[in-house]
Parts: sequence; structure tokens; C-alpha cells
Amino acid sequence: MHPNPSSATAARAVADANLSRRGFVAASVAGGLAAATPAARAALPLAESDVSIKTADGTCDAAFIRPASGTYPGVLVWVDAFGLRPSMRDIARRLAGEGYAVLVPNPYYRASKAPQWESAENVDFNDAAFRAKLQPLRDTIQAPGAIERDAAAYVGFLDAQAQVDKARRMGSQGYCMGGALVVKTAAAVPERIGAGASLHGGGLVTNQPDSPHLLAPRIRARMYFGVARNDDQRQPDAKDKLREAFAAAKVSTEVEVYPAKHGWCVPDMPKEGGAPIYDAAQAERAWGKLLALYKAGLA
Repeated sequence: MHPNPSSATAARAVADANLSRRGFVAASVAGGLAAATPAARAALPLAESDVSIKTADGTCDAAFIRPASGTYPGVLVWVDAFGLRPSMRDIARRLAGEGYAVLVPNPYYRASKAPQWESAENVDFNDAAFRAKLQPLRDTIQAPGAIERDAAAYVGFLDAQAQVDKARRMGSQGYCMGGALVVKTAAAVPERIGAGASLHGGGLVTNQPDSPHLLAPRIRARMYFGVARNDDQRQPDAKDKLREAFAAAKVSTEVEVYPAKHGWCVPDMPKEGGAPIYDAAQAERAWGKLLALYKAGLA
């Protein structure tokens, strides 16, 4: 837990929070300000704990990050394929600073404790050793019902915390493989999830009977899908199928293609072809969408 700030620091924190609510994200990008790390704009003093959560399949290690005092809506963050690591904790800290109680589980807990990677910065996606390490980890979350069981446990954990406002619904956001897990979460615990965001999500639309987009009729949350340009190029009909499925289910949904590569929201992504995957300006744009989604959906 961070120490209590002085009155001057507290005043600055309130001012920062007010600035955020007035549209800091849009203003900073338009003004050409250099992007900071996700944790740098936290407006509230934070408390952070490493926690263990009992699930139907074992014990999950996770990070629980929230404002140091008060009660706030809960948010469940599903990480990308590189797992729970410092960059994902930074994203959670920034979100907690905006006034949310954030849980970031280790999705691979059935195989090993986090971190599986300290950073994705120097990973070569095509390296055989990387693939050999990743696939068994991902296999642990592929069993039917595994994510749904986990989601129920994580939501239950949040609801048991004194810092979580149980009168308000929860949010869930996911990156890369986490995008599909957000959809599964919203369908598994529809009475608690009020907003879900997939950012450069993978596997959202498949030709299998368990494709995540087919879960739309079970979802009662506002949904946002930020699609990477190269993902859209590989599967140009996916965005249309998402829109159609959620419109048919009468779920409030926005699907948007970004002029950015898969992974653009996560600061520690490696370079691809010598160019960075992380796109600070587009990441800020997505962050603004996320905050607006939570403001609308977590009543």
C-alpha cells in the first residue's frame, strides 16, 4: 500500500482525476504529448496484493490492485498469451487509479505460477522454443468449461472483497487470447458482468460450434471489440459476424478496426519487421473507449 499523500499531493490527485473525466486521453493525444507507461497516470493512491484464488481446478495466483480506500466496481483483466507479468500489472494499476478494483489472474495456473515471461519485448513469435513453451500452457485453458469455471471463481473472489462495490456490475477486458475469454466471462456470469472489452482479441469468430461470437444471446453486458488492422486483413468477415451476432441478440456493441497491429495496446510487445507493435496513440484511443464503456456499463 502506498503511504497517504500530503494535502498538496491529494489535491493534485483530485485534479488529475477531474482532468481524466473531462477527456484527458483525447486531449493528450491531440496535443502530441509523449505516451507514458500505463501506470504513470494513476490518479488515486493504490493498494496492491498478490492473492490466491480457489477454483474448481486448483489454486490461481493473481494480482489484486485497487484504490487504497473506498469501494469501487470490480474489473477482471484477461491477459494476452504472455501471461501475468509486469506490463499487465501496469495496465491494472492505471485502471485502478481511475477508480476500479482490478483482478489480473494467471490464466496458466494449472501448469505454473506467473510470470511465465517477465516481458514479451524480446520474444520471437516464430522461435521453436517459444512455441514449445507456449502451447502446453495454452492447452491448460482449452478444456470445455475451464474458462467459465475460472470466471465464476474470479467474479466470486471480487464480490467477496470489501473494496468492491457489489451494488454495481463488473467489467472485464482482455488482450489477444484474452478477448475471447472476456466474451466467455460475460456469457458465464451475465448477472455480474456489465461491460466487456476485447482489444486485438483472437479467436472471436471461428467455424466451430463453440465459437465465442455465438455466445451473444447469453450476454447482458455492453461490449466493445477493438480489432487490429492485420487481424481484419486475415479475417475480414469476422467484424461483420460479430456485429450481426450481437445485434441479433440485442446486445449494445461497438466493433471498430484500428490502424494498428495485433498487440498494439501492450507496451512490452516485441518489434515486428523492425517496427514496434505497440502504438502509443492508438493505445490511448482504445483506453479512452474502455473508460467510456465502463462509465456507461458499470451502473
